[in-house]
Amino acid sequence: MATVPALERPPVVLADPPATRPKKGWRKYWHLYAAISPFYLLFLAFGLIPVGFSLYLSFHRWDGLGSMEWAGLSQYRYLVSDSDFWSSIGNTIIIWALATFPMIFLAMITAVMLNAAVRFKNVYRFAYFLPNVTSVVAIAIVFGSVFSTNFGLVNALLRAVGLDQVAWLNTPWGIKVAIATLMTWQWVGYNAIIFLAGLQTVPSELYEAARVDGAGPVQTFFRITLPMLRPTLLFVLVVSTVTGLQSFTEAQVLLQNTSNDSTFSGGPDHAGRTMVLYFFQQTFDNNDFGYGAAVAWGIFLVVVIFSIINWRLVQRRDED
Repeated sequence: MATVPALERPPVVLADPPATRPKKGWRKYWHLYAAISPFYLLFLAFGLIPVGFSLYLSFHRWDGLGSMEWAGLSQYRYLVSDSDFWSSIGNTIIIWALATFPMIFLAMITAVMLNAAVRFKNVYRFAYFLPNVTSVVAIAIVFGSVFSTNFGLVNALLRAVGLDQVAWLNTPWGIKVAIATLMTWQWVGYNAIIFLAGLQTVPSELYEAARVDGAGPVQTFFRITLPMLRPTLLFVLVVSTVTGLQSFTEAQVLLQNTSNDSTFSGGPDHAGRTMVLYFFQQTFDNNDFGYGAAVAWGIFLVVVIFSIINWRLVQRRDED
């Protein structure tokens, strides 16, 4: 008897799950953006918004309490013709020059000595860097005593060698020298550490080849060390320009008791009134926030111009 073969069932084929659309753009990395968002939110709140508001404020007259009054470009037209503002620019440039060039020279020499030191390197680095992390207010108070007319250390040394004492904080050039000395003392150690980092990138084979050729320390410094440090020198010069042209605390604390005119007057004959000090005087002494904002943008333009000039000078020497 013939048997009928059983019908075979077709195999069950499971359907593929519906394809999910891949996430694109910020949705894929939202957790990464969320992790870095606090920085940008703080930068927006305390950086971009105040900068934008100061630019908006510079076109208005405002005493900080009442309503704003549209002034257009009149604030900037007055700024260009303001002799006090130009005087503050001159004071700032002189103080910056008196402080920056000796500071860079001393910082480079200090870095070379630290690089050649064999023992107690870390102790020396800490000692030179300490002034930079010390409160500027405390430093200014100490320097006010050092440059005191009757009881200052500097005048005591002058009298010891038979010279006449100088009223450092009561004469125009004495004020500038005192502020520049304070700034030099404060920043030498910081820039020495920067130069030291640049020195440690110079190949030692260059110095060995120079010694074999009979080059002395002076020739080695000018033929090898200085050319190799040009990128570091550019960085130090630009940073020193930005910080030096925005000096405020040094003059404000050092000279606050030398004039009855204003806390931000800059001492006798306004010899120590820097650009930022003038900005504070217009804004908080005169309650002229609109003109103070215009002064702030004028300071920004001066700093940018000087930074570009310094950058171009160093770059041109590097190309030559």
